[in-house]
Amino acid sequence: MSEEKKPLEKKILIDDDWKSQVAAEKEALKQEATTESPAGEPPMQMPPASFEMLVTTLATEAMVALGQFPNPATQEVSLSPDHASYAIDMLAMLEEKTKGNLSPAEEKMMTELLHQLRMMFVQVQQSPQPSV
Repeated sequence: MSEEKKPLEKKILIDDDWKSQVAAEKEALKQEATTESPAGEPPMQMPPASFEMLVTTLATEAMVALGQFPNPATQEVSLSPDHASYAIDMLAMLEEKTKGNLSPAEEKMMTELLHQLRMMFVQVQQSPQPSV
């Protein structure tokens, strides 16, 4: 009778090797990340963060919006003057805010790039737009 009234004891199972399992999973993920992708291409490496990379990113965005390159998402060439203007304005603001803090090479890059983008923008605005 004492056995019938005895509450059920909960057994706590302790998995002693969970740390080793987690370590093995992390190692497997790391190996997977460093091996080549299924298409046979090496994994994409991000370039180091730099002022030049930031400027290039914004300039590329402007050129895509000006129809100079296909949109990476859609693979279609399209015009978006408002978007291009915004990207160019962002670069101009960056030029203003960094004035006096850039190396001569960075300053030259920024000045020339802004000039080229502004000329492209004017050219796109003046060219006849294809009718849809």
